Amino acid sequence: MGNEHRLLTLVVCLVLGGGLLAAVLGASRAAGPRHGAGPAPADSVDIRDVPRTPDHAPSPGPDASTGSVVVDCGRNEQGHYNEDNLVVSPGLPSGAHHTHAYVGNLSTDAMSTDASLDAAATSCAGGDRSTYYWPVLRRPDRPGTRPHETSAGHGNTGEIVPEASVVVEFRGNPTSQVVPMPRFLRGVTGDAVAYTAGSEADVRARWGCSGSPDRTTTRYPRCPEGDLLTRTLTFPSCWNGLDTAGAGHRSHLRFPSTDGVCPRSTFPVPELRVSFTYALPAGAPIALDSFPEQRHSPRTDHAMFVNAMTDEQMAAVVDCLNTGRTCRS
Repeated sequence: MGNEHRLLTLVVCLVLGGGLLAAVLGASRAAGPRHGAGPAPADSVDIRDVPRTPDHAPSPGPDASTGSVVVDCGRNEQGHYNEDNLVVSPGLPSGAHHTHAYVGNLSTDAMSTDASLDAAATSCAGGDRSTYYWPVLRRPDRPGTRPHETSAGHGNTGEIVPEASVVVEFRGNPTSQVVPMPRFLRGVTGDAVAYTAGSEADVRARWGCSGSPDRTTTRYPRCPEGDLLTRTLTFPSCWNGLDTAGAGHRSHLRFPSTDGVCPRSTFPVPELRVSFTYALPAGAPIALDSFPEQRHSPRTDHAMFVNAMTDEQMAAVVDCLNTGRTCRS
C-alpha cells in the first residue's frame, strides 16, 4: 500500500511539473525576444569614421520652390508622451508598444479625431494645431523614475533623454512649385521594423553630431565631448492628390527621385523635415524606443505627423516656399 501511494504521488508530481514547464515555455515564446536585447555594439560608430556625405542636392530649376518655413513648436516642454500612434493604429490605446514624444497639438492620443485635433490647444507659437511625433531616446544605464519612463515596457526602459532642440521645417521642391497639403493629411517616415524587414527601402534614419554636419549615419554616432547628438527625419513630399491616408500608411505620399521629380500622378507638397539635438556626455549609452524584436536598432528611427493647419496657414507656407523666402511662424 505504501509503494502504491508513493507511486501515485510521483505520477502527480510529474504531471504538475510538466504542466508548469509547458506554461513557462509557452509564456516565454509568447513574450518573444528577450526584453532589453540590444542595441548591439555594431549599432554604434565613431563619427570620425563615418564618410562625409556627398552633396547630391539638385540645382534648383526655373520653377523651383526654394523657400523654407520654420514652425516654432517648442521642444515638448509640456511633457506630452504616450504609447499611442494615431496615424498607424488609431483607436488603439498603447498600440505603439513604445513611447512617443510630441510637439504641436497637445491633445493627441490614439482616440484623437480630426474634430478633436481642430479644437485643441497647441505648443506651436503661430497656432499650428498639427501633431508631430517620434519615438523617444533613452539612457538605458539610468533607471527611469518618471511617468512614461517605465510605462511602455516591451524592453523600453531607462531615463528619457530630453530634446535640446526640435526644429519643424517645411521646404520646397527643386524642380517645381508646391501645392498645399490637404487638411488632416497623415504622414509616416522611416521604418519601425527595419531590423527584421530584410530591406533598407523605407529606412530614413539620419544620425550625426553637431560638430560634423557633413557626416550622417544610420548607426548611433559616438560624438566628441561637447558635441550635440543630432537626429533628422524627412517626410515624403509627393501627394497622390486624392487621399489623406493610404494603404500601409504610405501609398498616398511618396518620396521624390534624387533630382526632386515626383512620381507620375503625384504632386509636390511642402517637404516636412523634423530635426533634433540632444546634450549627452561623450560615451553615454543610448537606445531608441522600439518593438522588442527590433532591439533598439538605430535604423528603426521613424516619425509621424497629421497636418491640422488651417487652409490659411497652409496657404502662407506654400506662398513662402514658392516665392523663395525664409519664413518663421
